[in-house]
Amino acid sequence: MKKVAVVTDSNSGITQKEAKELGIRVVPMPFYIDGELYYEDITLSQKEFYEKLSGNADISTSQPSPADVMEIWEELLEEYDEVVHIPMSSGLSTSCETAMMLAKDFDGKVFVVNNQRISVTQRQAVLDALELAEAGKSGQEIHDILMKEKLEASIYITVDTLKYLKKGGRVTPAGAALGTVLNLKPVLTIQGEKLDAFAKVRGLKSAKKVMKEAMKKDLEERFGGKKVHLEAAYTCTHEEAQEWKKELEEYFPGYEIHMDALSLSVACHIGPGAMAVACSRYIEY
Repeated sequence: MKKVAVVTDSNSGITQKEAKELGIRVVPMPFYIDGELYYEDITLSQKEFYEKLSGNADISTSQPSPADVMEIWEELLEEYDEVVHIPMSSGLSTSCETAMMLAKDFDGKVFVVNNQRISVTQRQAVLDALELAEAGKSGQEIHDILMKEKLEASIYITVDTLKYLKKGGRVTPAGAALGTVLNLKPVLTIQGEKLDAFAKVRGLKSAKKVMKEAMKKDLEERFGGKKVHLEAAYTCTHEEAQEWKKELEEYFPGYEIHMDALSLSVACHIGPGAMAVACSRYIEY
């Protein structure tokens, strides 16, 4: 049986501390803030990130350097036979394509999973990979199972302010101004590759209702009663996040909901105050 190592990036929401506990490696995502390079969860904490974001700092995302990624793979291949690498969705970053290109130089020992995941759904893919590795599956088998399940996930997000969507060109300045006056809360969705508009409603209460109903519909119709992991994510305060989790637990009784702070690569596009609900189907193997 081959020994398989699992690697992901910090967009999964898995911290460096959690990575050690799980026995995996997490590549920290780089950010340029006012021209200075920072690494998520290494030289940039969630608190520092939001302070800089609220202070109107110039923040841009980047991708991990090829040298850093290859160095991690090379280290792991001294101890393991194969590596399964699970980066953030290729629809949200070019880091996945870069990793796939780099893997070609590793003689079939590195398998890059382009399964269109981010945040809590990406985290679940990592846990699935670990489960499969423990079950004795090879790197190729793990890759194929995760790819087969790649679209079996769903995310709905509501944002508190249109400021950052306007900054990123996803909302026009006029649309953002009107939305602010009318207290419009867009609900966004990630179904596969990209972040798309789903609905536009008045106020947070309505946005939460839309997200819960959309998730309920997915569970009943899209997943047809099949077993799923239910998850939550946020860029709001910890207290608001706990309240959101409680609301979801009451709306979806019987589910154990895992919640994480939303990854910074998404947060810089939607800003603070956001809430999300997500699900990913249990893998079949």
